[in-house]
Amino acid sequence: MAEDFGIQEISPEDRAYRGSRFREVRDAIFANPYQTVWGGENEPALPRSLVTIASVYQGILPFGRPFLFRQAAERAVESHADLRFGPDGRGFRRIVHPNGVCLTGLWEITEETPYSGAFAEGSRALAIGRYSTCCSEMLRGEVRSLSLVGKLYPTTDPDHAEPLETASFITQEDIGGYRTAYINDAELRNAPDITPWRRPSAMPILALAGILFSIVDPKGTLRQLYQIAELGKPADEPTRAPQFMRFLVAADQPRIEGDGLDLRDEVMAQIFDRGDPAPRRKLVFDIEVTDDGKGIDFLGYVRWKFENWRRIGRLSFDDAVVSYNGDHVIHFNHPPWRRDRNDPATARRATSGRE
Repeated sequence: MAEDFGIQEISPEDRAYRGSRFREVRDAIFANPYQTVWGGENEPALPRSLVTIASVYQGILPFGRPFLFRQAAERAVESHADLRFGPDGRGFRRIVHPNGVCLTGLWEITEETPYSGAFAEGSRALAIGRYSTCCSEMLRGEVRSLSLVGKLYPTTDPDHAEPLETASFITQEDIGGYRTAYINDAELRNAPDITPWRRPSAMPILALAGILFSIVDPKGTLRQLYQIAELGKPADEPTRAPQFMRFLVAADQPRIEGDGLDLRDEVMAQIFDRGDPAPRRKLVFDIEVTDDGKGIDFLGYVRWKFENWRRIGRLSFDDAVVSYNGDHVIHFNHPPWRRDRNDPATARRATSGRE
């Protein structure tokens, strides 16, 4: 029997979005953990959903079932919804990032910057993130593509009463994969490299993903940062967004040992002790930005070179969960492309293909 991937396309739930409350999204992702206490005795193993060529390409032929990956790509760009429960409450099955761990914490900009919104010095925002890998490779020693996506709320009050619209970020290591043993060594950027031949078995999946995102968004692998630069800023203040951002695990963060360790266990172990329900530490990333970068793109091979990275703040996560809703219900918007990242009038609508 074919796996149920839920509603991938834009739905009334997506169109009705007018913001969300941090508390309701936080409570949703913590509502149904796969393990009641992470790493506890007699807890079940974490489930591992597989990404296959068949699952990614299903529906691609005309006159058959809907082409789900095309629908998912369009929805990721078009929908700003923070939660997508669907009519049955079961959400949707992520097609290429099905296995992840969700985190909550705080975004802080501590240094002077020329930027606006949540990139301005002194900015603080509640954050919800999801750390995952592209495709099925989850274990240390495998060629994985690590990815951290997230949403920021323009408040530091977790019980803020009114719904707030969020700003999304999408960062990733080499989309083609990299044999990074520890998350401490990963460089997660909004402009990731792509080395397709590192995972030959995944090349048909990566090729299709590249084609689809180039259709719905002109530069689908360069995830612009203007949403963060517009978060909480006055309407009459011009947008000033950096072009590039990267997250690096803070230098004093512990290194979690273990051969063949599942990424989700590595992330959870940064915050928890196994079998202990109380968070004991934080997982902290340095936020670095630059406007100096150049990329080459040759037949799907993408390589970036940067200069003048500067640390401007930190992203600190103090709680985390591996849960059904964290894999199937929480949603992160892929910011639609703008010809000028600082000018909303230059945005391109994904499904229409028009500016």
